[in-house]
Amino acid sequence: MLRLAGLALLCAVVLGVWAWWVMRHWTPPRDTFPTQGVEVGAVDGEVDWTALKAIGADFAYIDASASAFGHDAGFMRNMEGARAAHLRFGALHRYDPCQPADAQGANFVTQVPRDAHLLPPAVELAQLASDCPEPVSDARVVSELLTFLNQIEAHTGKAAILKISPGFEAHYHIARAIDRNIWLVGDRFEPGYAGRPFTLWTANSALANAADDQPLRWLVMQP
Repeated sequence: MLRLAGLALLCAVVLGVWAWWVMRHWTPPRDTFPTQGVEVGAVDGEVDWTALKAIGADFAYIDASASAFGHDAGFMRNMEGARAAHLRFGALHRYDPCQPADAQGANFVTQVPRDAHLLPPAVELAQLASDCPEPVSDARVVSELLTFLNQIEAHTGKAAILKISPGFEAHYHIARAIDRNIWLVGDRFEPGYAGRPFTLWTANSALANAADDQPLRWLVMQP
């Protein structure tokens, strides 16, 4: 019995290690999602854009701004690197429901250049208003978000894409409230929590790769 228990434990450990390795190195099949890319920011350190392209990145979203005052320290460097590697790229803003839309819009437009070649701007929706120092109603969150979207879309000339976390969607049902393309998050399995098809999907949030010592946030685009 002890030997059987030991064997079972060993099998479980081996299976767990194998599953972890597979997940760390997994990307969706190219025949299903031919266009794949990456999200990068200062947290990723120095990015080798030539190497990223070599491992299959077709496009990139680059962390640019956050809330009313935050700037990603790596934005300009990453933008120049992506352009030199001939990768299409867009800018991402982390939205803060605690801050006014006008202040966040001003932050984005001063950080992100007006460039017709950029991909549509992306807005990450993850923080809930329940975390705000002062109460913000759900209706106000949606109203302010629409104001912000109108401002950055006037600046870029393109409709934004909403990167919606499961928690944000569960609380605000934003995928139904605002008619924009959506970007969903879910390792390995296609997410359906928005109730409608996604345009972008973070398919592996920690992809082990040959381009960088750090894991990558790997994306795919709906064909």
